[in-house]
Amino acid sequence: MAKKRLYKSKNERVLFGVCGGLGKHFGIDPVLVRVAFIALVFAGGSSIVAYIALAILTPNEPDSAA
Repeated sequence: MAKKRLYKSKNERVLFGVCGGLGKHFGIDPVLVRVAFIALVFAGGSSIVAYIALAILTPNEPDSAA
């Protein structure tokens, strides 16, 4: 059984592709992930740090031809 890896999305990208990648990884709409990140910003701001960390640490989605 192949492990499912988290990647930054190339297609569902607004800033860095983090929310698109999270949505694809968990099988939910990336818009819902974006709304959750924005709601958490207003609830305390911790999602800003989490988003920046994910943008730096998460690898880009590999090319489909590879």
